[in-house]
Amino acid sequence: RVQLSESGGDSVQAGGSLRLSCTASPTTYAANACMAWFRQGPGSGRAGIAYIYTRGGHTFYGDLVKGRFTISQDADKNMVYLQMDNLQPEDTGTYYCAAKTGGVCAGSKGFEFSDQGTEVVVSS
Repeated sequence: RVQLSESGGDSVQAGGSLRLSCTASPTTYAANACMAWFRQGPGSGRAGIAYIYTRGGHTFYGDLVKGRFTISQDADKNMVYLQMDNLQPEDTGTYYCAAKTGGVCAGSKGFEFSDQGTEVVVSS
């Protein structure tokens, strides 16, 4: 089972920025070729918003966050980050770090999630 832990969630006003951090165990980071951030908004399901291939660094984004959010990694620290700029109220939700061993680094199939998540609240 993956070992992932998120941090960095907070309450901010619209237009503000946050950086979320995901700490993976060394085993989890080494075993998974794809890391991602998912978001679950109030009353909605969990959806992927940003993805990164850990062995190459290629990134992909959902349409709702493209141009505002940036996913990155620090392989030496087994960490994945999500820089969120120009936050809007619709970005409110619980953010989860996720890992996938292989295959296409997109969608939601095949991902394992942390149990924790980190809360982001954006007020207008």
